[in-house]
Amino acid sequence: MPYYLYRITQVGPLRQLEKISQFDAFKDASAEAKRWRREGDLPANVTVKVILAANELQAEDLLQQVREPEPTVGDDY
Repeated sequence: MPYYLYRITQVGPLRQLEKISQFDAFKDASAEAKRWRREGDLPANVTVKVILAANELQAEDLLQQVREPEPTVGDDY
């Protein structure tokens, strides 16, 4: 499965996704994402993410999903 690199712009409750590129190896995708974050001069509402997916449709679906925060119970909190 390929690794996709996306630029994500948060516009209110919506996420606007823009595919930057696609890689076969995580190392290459990660290096490019780090370069974008370091040199991209991104606004506060923009993030760059790497995602592993079978195709672009699945990648965009995964990036649009809202993840629940981790529970904050136990001795560590």
